[in-house]
Amino acid sequence: MPDTISLLFAGDFSVGKDCGRYLEGVSDLLDSCDARMFQLEEPYTRELLPEAGEHKMTSVLAPIVGKVDLLTLAGNHFYDYGEVGVRDTLEWCRESGITCCGGGRDAEEAALPAFVEKGGVRIGVLAWNCVGSKYTFARADRGGVNGLEFTRAFVPTCVDQHSKEARVEWDVWALKEPVLMEGEFQGANFADPEALERMAADIRAAKERCDILIAYFHKGYVHQPVTVAPWERLIAHIAVDNGADAVMGSHSHIAHGIEVYKGAPVFHGLNNFVMWAPQLSPRFKGKVPGGEDSVNEEWIRARVKRFGFVPDPEYPTYPFHPESVHCHAAKLVIEKLPQGGARITQTRVVVMRTEKNGVPYVHGPDEKGRESLEYLQRVTEEAGLNGRFSWDGNEAVVEC
Repeated sequence: MPDTISLLFAGDFSVGKDCGRYLEGVSDLLDSCDARMFQLEEPYTRELLPEAGEHKMTSVLAPIVGKVDLLTLAGNHFYDYGEVGVRDTLEWCRESGITCCGGGRDAEEAALPAFVEKGGVRIGVLAWNCVGSKYTFARADRGGVNGLEFTRAFVPTCVDQHSKEARVEWDVWALKEPVLMEGEFQGANFADPEALERMAADIRAAKERCDILIAYFHKGYVHQPVTVAPWERLIAHIAVDNGADAVMGSHSHIAHGIEVYKGAPVFHGLNNFVMWAPQLSPRFKGKVPGGEDSVNEEWIRARVKRFGFVPDPEYPTYPFHPESVHCHAAKLVIEKLPQGGARITQTRVVVMRTEKNGVPYVHGPDEKGRESLEYLQRVTEEAGLNGRFSWDGNEAVVEC
């Protein structure tokens, strides 16, 4: 029995046709690790649905069977196809021998931790969705995701007289009573105190049932470089304070920084792992499932206005922010202790780069690998996080 095991945790995963081809750049990586985990970005169905299309049937996922041990389902798209998508995705995972968490047929099931045992080490994962419409949150009588309840508010922005930059004004006296105000506002989510207490209790309970516990949060400002909001750091720190050995996050479709908090690694934005989204490309000419005439042009224009970037037409299946080509995955080296239990002895970064064919490729310290690690270091520092990286062979080690 080996003294150590390797655990790979990657970001958002969504494929359609030719799944195997889009896996070719990471297939060897998955085969090389003892435990493999990532976020399934969308639900899949057994039968063809008008609103889903053939590229969202469970059959397209066949190439990942045997290459992933656990999928988190706590994303803002998990209820896109209603109860059918929830049911079919959960059943496909079970029949394929893949553990999953963060989504369920009701709130109780969605909140359950999942466990994977490798080399005598029991690894637990809890997952929450912290963004998007709360309609995706599972309830007692319907399926969905394990939601971290929040209050959404729109707070006014103003110009800092010293820096001359726009900032959010958190304490505006005029807002203490209902009042009509003009100006620019920014939406912000605030996690409910009761939800944070439940989260902490669930982490403490799950930690008692495993050696290593990972908390996953679907969170972050989508398509926005650098930004890691204070509430994101707060929930990560609460998770560690209550027993999580590592924290993972994705959703933003762009890499965000890494910190080390009380010795525990916190990956605030893993970015995409493998993503196939041709319907969002400016070159998309097909029909959107569920619409007789739509070619998605209206949403493509609205997306550019909303998020402030134009997808590169040279990336027809990967229409994300230009900086989103810089990807990474977390790799934890876990040591089994002689007296029982286990600990994370090293946190590593697997550096990847997505090319114009939509395929992410793993890079060591070659030119593209150095560029991508330098990008990760920059966004980490600009976000005020303490993660620091150095090359060790073909991977980077996380220091603080």
